Formats: sequence, C-alpha cells, structure tokens
Amino acid sequence: MRNFRLIARLDVKMKTLIKGVQMEGWRKVGDPREFAARYAAEGADELMFTDVVASLYQRNSLHQIVRDVASEVFVPMTIGGGVRSVGDAGELLACGADKVALNTGATQDPALITEISQTFGAQACVVAIETVRYEGEWMVMTDNGRNHTGRKALDWAREATDRGAGEIILTAIDKEGLGRGMDLDLVSRVCDSVRVPVVAAGGIGTKDHLGALLEKTPASAVAVAQALHWNKLSLDDLRDTVSAHGHFVRPLGAVASSGGQ
Repeated sequence: MRNFRLIARLDVKMKTLIKGVQMEGWRKVGDPREFAARYAAEGADELMFTDVVASLYQRNSLHQIVRDVASEVFVPMTIGGGVRSVGDAGELLACGADKVALNTGATQDPALITEISQTFGAQACVVAIETVRYEGEWMVMTDNGRNHTGRKALDWAREATDRGAGEIILTAIDKEGLGRGMDLDLVSRVCDSVRVPVVAAGGIGTKDHLGALLEKTPASAVAVAQALHWNKLSLDDLRDTVSAHGHFVRPLGAVASSGGQ
C-alpha cells in the first residue's frame, strides 16, 4: 500500500481557467477561483496552478488568484509559471503557495533549483518536466511545449533532483488533454531514476487509465485537468479507484497537510 495524492490541475491565462490539447488550442473553462474551491470541497489533495503565458511575458500573474484561493481553501497549492529567481519564488510562497514549480527558468539556469531548495526547503521546490518523444528519446520542452531544450527527460529529472528538487511533475505532451491514457513507460522510467515523489500528468480520461497508472508505475500522485473540468470524472471516481487498487487516499472531509508529502 502507498499513499497516493489526487491533484486538480488548473492552467490559467490572463486570469481565466483554460484547457488545451497537447498544450495547444486553448479553450476557456471559467473562473479558476470557483473551480479551485469546488475541487477542494470535493476532496482534492492538492491544487496545481500554472500561468501558461508567464514565460512569454516574463512574469507570473497568479499572485492575486493565489491570495484569493488561499484565503478560502485549505489544501496545499503548487504554483508555476515564470519563476526565474529566488525572489519570484518567495513572492508566490508569501501569497499562499506551498510549493513553486520551475520549468523554463530551471532549464536555462539549473543552479536556480539549488538556490530555491536551499532557501525555502526541498519540499517547496518542484521541477515541472514537459516532454515529447522524439527518435526514441523523451526530450524536454519549455514554454508550454513550444521550445526544445535539447535535454533528455530522464537525465534532466536526475539532475533536477540532484540539485535539490523535492518533487517532479511529469507531463507527456503527446498524451496531454486527449483523455486516452498516460505514457506509463515514461512515468515508470522517471520514477525509477529519482528518489523523490513523481506526479504523473497528461492523459487521464477514465478510471481505467488511473488504474493502469497505479498498477504499472510507482507514481506518488496524479494531476488531472480535462477529465475534471468537463465532468468526465469526479474526484469521488478517482478516490474510489485508488482505494479499489489497495492504496491509501485521503478520505473526503479529512484535512490535508501542507506540502502534501
């Protein structure tokens, strides 16, 4: 039996919750505050917010949203997008974030991982890895899948954790938003490569997809977006699936601990 976390993923553009397919073709969903409150009430262990245009505009615009949600919702929050300095991370943590997720900034300056980890603790330092499969290798992308880094995903996961990342959020862009299942081979290989929790994202569309993740990988958590946003699955469905596979999931109504570890 292992503890398994259910994370609601909320991608935000200009204060609006959106959802795309393979990180393109974004559709408006609604007010991220309302969806965050709903998912928390329905038993999400954590919330994950990403400003999807933060790197493009060189800033994270989620500060007020984080403050608003933190004042009403009492589950841990991971916030990503545009984090390029210790100061950026500190501002988001001061607004109510429990963790900050690094992506583009970390690939450009890997020392940033160590700086944030040493300043705020490894539990607050998360590295988000977005990857596509190319010529037999999973390659790391940034800027919401727009730019190639030349890095191999497995190598980058090891380096990121060696530098102090306390968690990996792993998204297979090829699977993301399709609801046809996850890249289980990728998840398994990354889990085997690091000693920190791995959050699997990209592809959950049915309870069977989550069941396969639980059976075939040692992932610590799953991040779900489109299946929740479009009411294809509920958090009750996900919770029941985890329990049915013999793992522990926080019961509805229990208080989540900060950091979600």
